[in-house]
Amino acid sequence: MERLVSRLLHDWHGPPEDSLSNLRQCDSDSLAVCKCAATNFRMTKNIRFLIGVDGGGTSCRAAVASPDGAILGKGEAGSSNITTNLDGAADNIMAAIRAALSSAGISDDVLPDCAAVLGLAGANVGDFAKRLAERLPFALKDIESDATIALQGALADGDGAIAILGTGSAFLSRKGETLRLIGGWGFQLSDLGGGARLGRDALELAILAHDGVVDRSPLTDELLAQFERGPDGIVLFAQTAKPVDYGRHAPTVLRHLESGDANAKRLFEASARTVDAAFDALCKDGIDRIALLGGLAKFYPAYLAERHRQILVQSKADALTGAVELAAKLAANGAHGAARARR
Repeated sequence: MERLVSRLLHDWHGPPEDSLSNLRQCDSDSLAVCKCAATNFRMTKNIRFLIGVDGGGTSCRAAVASPDGAILGKGEAGSSNITTNLDGAADNIMAAIRAALSSAGISDDVLPDCAAVLGLAGANVGDFAKRLAERLPFALKDIESDATIALQGALADGDGAIAILGTGSAFLSRKGETLRLIGGWGFQLSDLGGGARLGRDALELAILAHDGVVDRSPLTDELLAQFERGPDGIVLFAQTAKPVDYGRHAPTVLRHLESGDANAKRLFEASARTVDAAFDALCKDGIDRIALLGGLAKFYPAYLAERHRQILVQSKADALTGAVELAAKLAANGAHGAARARR
């Protein structure tokens, strides 16, 4: 599934590129202040802090920055997929933001004076983003797909494509004035290559091994043993399981993949083929560089087609940095900092 969207950052006249690029020089795992030379750009009046949020199906990360782009604090909370649990996602998002403020020694009384960009799994589906936005206290706010902030973090304002391969998955490319998004439709109908689908497929394979349809292996034996009632336990689990629940079984697959388990290899090769198919669609538009992001990213290169391995590049920064950069642009414009996906 694909859709074309207008340019991510179309008429921004904010800080010079080398000012925001200094955001990328700070250690993404550190709370150290990243001092940026961005004092000469136009900032919407009364914006005291910038907030960036990177929210996925497993966890939510937030960062608070000063108006000049200095990262002041970070926080983390639980799942923030707004399509599967809007109320729970909203609570976790605010918990991560408050943790970031707390780590910086800042009271949450400043929230109404902040510009915030939230990149969330499921933000491109239905009216969930609109419903969440109504709950947020910020002076300026944008809710984007997690792919949008990841693209900004990985490639800044350049052309290319990214794959987010975490609990779910999404693929986003930029070529000139056009953004193209593939996937991101949710676990039931999409998220190919993501950890939730990998975990679900592994449980299916375990049942097939139990029934003698495929050969047993250490992977399938371990998965069956994890459920007290074996296949019956897996069936009962599946009746209420959410993507994050399936995703918890992905590390088991990856561990057995590294030890050479035949069934784990079979699963991951099939998953890699779906990633290759998405890249083939994006590369038809002339994309010549791809960055892999997310918890599964490091496992895929060896299993991708050579035509795609040849154009893999390192991400310039992470998605959370991308969210902070877009928050700076939002504050500079006093309006939406990124384009909306069209169906």
